[in-house]
Amino acid sequence: MKISIMIPVYNEAARVERAIESVREVGLDAEIIVVDDGSTDGTREILERLRDSKQIDTLVIQERNRGKGFAVRTAIQRATGDVLVIQDADLEYDPRDIPKLLEPIIQGRADAVIGSRFRGETVRVLYYWHSLGNHLLTTLSNILTNLNLTDMESGYKLMRADLAKSFPLTAERFGIEPELTARLSQSRARIYEVPINYSGRTYAEGKKIGWRDGVAALFHIIRFNLFPPRATVYIPVDTTH
Repeated sequence: MKISIMIPVYNEAARVERAIESVREVGLDAEIIVVDDGSTDGTREILERLRDSKQIDTLVIQERNRGKGFAVRTAIQRATGDVLVIQDADLEYDPRDIPKLLEPIIQGRADAVIGSRFRGETVRVLYYWHSLGNHLLTTLSNILTNLNLTDMESGYKLMRADLAKSFPLTAERFGIEPELTARLSQSRARIYEVPINYSGRTYAEGKKIGWRDGVAALFHIIRFNLFPPRATVYIPVDTTH
Protein backbone atom coordinates (compact mmCIF):
# COMPACT_ATOMS: atom_id res chain seq x y z
CA MET A 1 0.00 0.00 0.00
CA LYS A 2 1.53 3.30 -1.12
CA ILE A 3 1.34 6.28 1.25
CA SER A 4 1.26 9.91 0.12
CA ILE A 5 2.12 12.47 2.81
CA MET A 6 0.83 15.91 1.84
CA ILE A 7 2.42 18.93 3.51
CA PRO A 8 0.91 22.41 2.99
CA VAL A 9 3.48 25.09 3.85
CA TYR A 10 3.27 28.84 4.37
CA ASN A 11 6.16 30.88 5.82
CA GLU A 12 7.77 28.09 7.84
CA ALA A 13 11.44 28.75 7.07
CA ALA A 14 12.44 28.07 10.68
CA ARG A 15 10.76 24.64 10.87
CA VAL A 16 10.07 23.20 7.45
CA GLU A 17 13.38 21.40 6.95
CA ARG A 18 13.06 19.73 10.35
CA ALA A 19 9.46 18.81 9.51
CA ILE A 20 10.55 17.03 6.30
CA GLU A 21 13.37 15.28 8.17
CA SER A 22 10.92 14.16 10.88
CA VAL A 23 8.58 12.66 8.30
CA ARG A 24 11.46 10.80 6.64
CA GLU A 25 12.72 9.54 10.02
CA VAL A 26 9.43 7.70 10.60
CA GLY A 27 10.72 5.15 8.10
CA LEU A 28 7.64 4.85 5.91
CA ASP A 29 8.08 4.18 2.22
CA ALA A 30 6.06 7.27 1.42
CA GLU A 31 5.68 9.83 -1.32
CA ILE A 32 6.12 13.34 0.10
CA ILE A 33 4.18 16.11 -1.64
CA VAL A 34 4.78 19.68 -0.49
CA VAL A 35 2.70 22.66 -1.58
CA ASP A 36 4.27 26.04 -0.87
CA ASP A 37 1.38 28.44 -0.43
CA GLY A 38 3.05 31.67 -1.54
CA SER A 39 5.73 31.84 1.16
CA THR A 40 7.77 35.05 1.37
CA ASP A 41 10.23 34.26 4.18
CA GLY A 42 12.73 32.01 2.38
CA THR A 43 10.68 28.82 2.75
CA ARG A 44 10.53 28.33 -1.02
CA GLU A 45 14.32 28.27 -1.39
CA ILE A 46 14.62 25.67 1.37
CA LEU A 47 11.96 23.51 -0.26
CA GLU A 48 13.62 23.73 -3.68
CA ARG A 49 16.88 22.56 -2.11
CA LEU A 50 15.12 19.65 -0.42
CA ARG A 51 13.43 18.72 -3.69
CA ASP A 52 16.77 18.79 -5.51
CA SER A 53 18.26 16.49 -2.84
CA LYS A 54 15.30 14.07 -3.26
CA GLN A 55 13.93 14.67 0.25
CA ILE A 56 10.73 15.90 -1.40
CA ASP A 57 9.17 13.88 -4.21
CA THR A 58 6.79 16.52 -5.54
CA LEU A 59 6.98 20.28 -4.89
CA VAL A 60 4.23 22.63 -6.01
CA ILE A 61 4.90 26.37 -5.82
CA GLN A 62 1.90 28.67 -5.61
CA GLU A 63 2.77 32.24 -6.48
CA ARG A 64 0.29 33.76 -4.02
CA ASN A 65 -1.17 32.70 -0.71
CA ARG A 66 -4.48 30.87 -1.21
CA GLY A 67 -4.86 29.12 2.15
CA LYS A 68 -4.42 25.67 3.63
CA GLY A 69 -7.55 24.29 2.00
CA PHE A 70 -6.40 25.24 -1.48
CA ALA A 71 -2.97 23.73 -0.80
CA VAL A 72 -4.51 20.46 0.45
CA ARG A 73 -6.78 20.27 -2.59
CA THR A 74 -3.77 20.79 -4.85
CA ALA A 75 -1.83 18.03 -3.07
CA ILE A 76 -4.77 15.61 -3.34
CA GLN A 77 -4.77 16.12 -7.10
CA ARG A 78 -1.03 15.39 -7.34
CA ALA A 79 -0.95 12.41 -4.96
CA THR A 80 -0.42 8.93 -6.41
CA GLY A 81 -0.65 6.88 -3.21
CA ASP A 82 -3.41 4.59 -1.96
CA VAL A 83 -3.68 6.45 1.37
CA LEU A 84 -3.34 10.22 1.82
CA VAL A 85 -1.97 11.82 4.99
CA ILE A 86 -2.20 15.54 5.77
CA GLN A 87 0.86 16.67 7.75
CA ASP A 88 1.23 20.27 8.90
CA ALA A 89 4.69 21.78 8.46
CA ASP A 90 4.88 23.43 11.89
CA LEU A 91 5.42 20.15 13.82
CA GLU A 92 2.49 20.76 16.16
CA TYR A 93 1.53 17.25 15.07
CA ASP A 94 4.19 14.56 15.58
CA PRO A 95 4.96 12.48 12.44
CA ARG A 96 5.84 9.55 14.73
CA ASP A 97 2.08 9.14 15.22
CA ILE A 98 1.50 8.40 11.53
CA PRO A 99 2.09 4.61 11.71
CA LYS A 100 -0.60 4.09 14.38
CA LEU A 101 -2.95 6.39 12.50
CA LEU A 102 -2.49 4.25 9.40
CA GLU A 103 -3.28 0.96 11.15
CA PRO A 104 -7.12 1.00 10.89
CA ILE A 105 -6.89 1.73 7.15
CA ILE A 106 -4.15 -0.81 6.45
CA GLN A 107 -6.12 -3.43 8.38
CA GLY A 108 -9.18 -2.73 6.22
CA ARG A 109 -11.33 -1.48 9.12
CA ALA A 110 -11.48 2.19 8.17
CA ASP A 111 -11.72 4.45 5.13
CA ALA A 112 -10.54 7.48 7.09
CA VAL A 113 -8.76 8.16 10.39
CA ILE A 114 -8.71 11.39 12.38
CA GLY A 115 -6.06 12.06 15.00
CA SER A 116 -7.61 13.38 18.21
CA ARG A 117 -5.81 15.75 20.56
CA PHE A 118 -8.46 15.08 23.22
CA ARG A 119 -8.38 11.32 23.67
CA GLY A 120 -5.33 11.16 25.90
CA GLU A 121 -1.61 11.15 25.13
CA THR A 122 0.70 14.14 25.73
CA VAL A 123 -0.62 17.63 24.94
CA ARG A 124 1.06 20.99 25.52
CA VAL A 125 -1.03 23.20 27.82
CA LEU A 126 -1.97 26.42 26.00
CA TYR A 127 -5.10 28.48 25.33
CA TYR A 128 -8.38 27.77 27.18
CA TRP A 129 -10.50 29.73 24.70
CA HIS A 130 -9.02 27.78 21.79
CA SER A 131 -9.95 24.48 23.42
CA LEU A 132 -13.44 25.74 24.28
CA GLY A 133 -13.95 27.02 20.73
CA ASN A 134 -12.77 23.70 19.33
CA HIS A 135 -15.21 21.83 21.56
CA LEU A 136 -18.13 24.02 20.47
CA LEU A 137 -17.24 23.68 16.77
CA THR A 138 -16.84 19.92 17.12
CA THR A 139 -20.20 19.68 18.90
CA LEU A 140 -22.00 21.66 16.18
CA SER A 141 -20.31 19.56 13.50
CA ASN A 142 -21.33 16.36 15.28
CA ILE A 143 -24.94 17.49 15.52
CA LEU A 144 -25.08 18.04 11.76
CA THR A 145 -23.00 15.01 10.70
CA ASN A 146 -24.30 12.58 13.36
CA LEU A 147 -20.71 11.62 14.17
CA ASN A 148 -19.23 11.38 17.68
CA LEU A 149 -15.83 12.95 17.02
CA THR A 150 -13.85 14.61 19.81
CA ASP A 151 -11.65 16.74 17.50
CA MET A 152 -13.22 17.78 14.21
CA GLU A 153 -10.63 20.54 13.73
CA SER A 154 -7.69 18.13 13.98
CA GLY A 155 -5.07 18.66 11.29
CA TYR A 156 -4.31 14.95 11.18
CA LYS A 157 -6.75 13.45 8.71
CA LEU A 158 -5.90 10.29 6.76
CA MET A 159 -8.10 8.93 3.96
CA ARG A 160 -8.16 6.36 1.25
CA ALA A 161 -7.05 8.18 -1.91
CA ASP A 162 -10.01 7.05 -3.99
CA LEU A 163 -12.32 8.47 -1.33
CA ALA A 164 -10.52 11.82 -1.01
CA LYS A 165 -10.31 12.28 -4.78
CA SER A 166 -14.07 11.75 -5.08
CA PHE A 167 -14.88 14.74 -2.87
CA PRO A 168 -15.97 18.04 -4.51
CA LEU A 169 -13.82 20.14 -2.16
CA THR A 170 -14.03 23.94 -2.33
CA ALA A 171 -12.56 25.33 0.93
CA GLU A 172 -9.51 27.54 0.59
CA ARG A 173 -8.46 28.32 4.17
CA PHE A 174 -8.98 26.41 7.42
CA GLY A 175 -12.51 25.56 6.32
CA ILE A 176 -10.95 22.43 4.84
CA GLU A 177 -11.26 20.70 8.23
CA PRO A 178 -15.08 20.98 8.59
CA GLU A 179 -15.48 20.38 4.86
CA LEU A 180 -13.53 17.11 4.93
CA THR A 181 -15.51 16.03 8.00
CA ALA A 182 -18.80 16.82 6.29
CA ARG A 183 -17.79 14.99 3.11
CA LEU A 184 -16.70 11.93 5.11
CA SER A 185 -20.09 11.83 6.81
CA GLN A 186 -22.00 12.35 3.57
CA SER A 187 -20.08 9.55 1.86
CA ARG A 188 -20.84 7.20 4.79
CA ALA A 189 -17.16 6.42 5.14
CA ARG A 190 -15.94 4.24 7.99
CA ILE A 191 -14.17 6.67 10.31
CA TYR A 192 -11.87 5.96 13.23
CA GLU A 193 -10.40 8.38 15.75
CA VAL A 194 -6.95 7.70 17.22
CA PRO A 195 -5.21 9.56 20.11
CA ILE A 196 -2.22 11.67 19.10
CA ASN A 197 0.43 13.79 20.75
CA TYR A 198 0.12 17.53 20.22
CA SER A 199 2.59 20.36 20.77
CA GLY A 200 0.73 23.55 19.92
CA ARG A 201 2.50 26.81 19.24
CA THR A 202 1.90 30.23 20.73
CA TYR A 203 1.32 33.20 18.44
CA ALA A 204 4.85 34.38 19.27
CA GLU A 205 6.09 31.04 17.92
CA GLY A 206 4.23 31.48 14.66
CA LYS A 207 0.70 30.12 15.18
CA LYS A 208 -1.47 31.37 12.30
CA ILE A 209 -5.08 30.41 13.08
CA GLY A 210 -7.05 33.10 14.92
CA TRP A 211 -10.52 33.99 16.19
CA ARG A 212 -11.66 35.05 12.72
CA ASP A 213 -11.00 31.51 11.51
CA GLY A 214 -13.14 30.21 14.37
CA VAL A 215 -16.04 32.44 13.34
CA ALA A 216 -15.56 31.39 9.71
CA ALA A 217 -15.61 27.74 10.82
CA LEU A 218 -19.19 28.19 12.10
CA PHE A 219 -20.26 29.33 8.65
CA HIS A 220 -18.35 26.49 6.97
CA ILE A 221 -19.89 23.81 9.22
CA ILE A 222 -23.41 25.00 8.41
CA ARG A 223 -22.67 25.50 4.72
CA PHE A 224 -20.97 22.17 4.06
CA ASN A 225 -23.51 20.14 6.04
CA LEU A 226 -26.81 21.81 5.19
CA PHE A 227 -26.00 22.59 1.56
CA PRO A 228 -24.03 19.54 0.40
CA PRO A 229 -23.41 18.56 -3.21
CA ARG A 230 -25.42 15.72 -4.69
CA ALA A 231 -25.31 12.90 -2.14
CA THR A 232 -22.94 10.04 -2.84
CA VAL A 233 -22.35 6.81 -1.01
CA TYR A 234 -18.77 5.62 -0.81
CA ILE A 235 -18.22 1.95 -1.62
CA PRO A 236 -14.93 0.75 -0.09
CA VAL A 237 -12.47 -0.92 -2.41
CA ASP A 238 -12.08 -4.65 -1.74
CA THR A 239 -8.56 -5.05 -0.35
CA THR A 240 -8.75 -8.74 0.44
CA HIS A 241 -7.22 -9.85 -2.86
